[in-house]
Amino acid sequence: MAVPKKRVSRTRRDKRRSNVWKLDAPAFSRCEHCGELKLAHRVCKVCGYYKGKEIIVHKERA
Repeated sequence: MAVPKKRVSRTRRDKRRSNVWKLDAPAFSRCEHCGELKLAHRVCKVCGYYKGKEIIVHKERA
């Protein structure tokens, strides 16, 4: 079984445990059609529009 040759210092250990490596929250943008918040480069879940075109047709409007 592998055993460390040297003791890991407090600094090195704490650097590994720090929160520096956490991912950032995704950036939201406004939908051009309805104004709701949505993820960038994705179809709006509320109205179904992307880049000014209707991609998803909702049952309510059809």
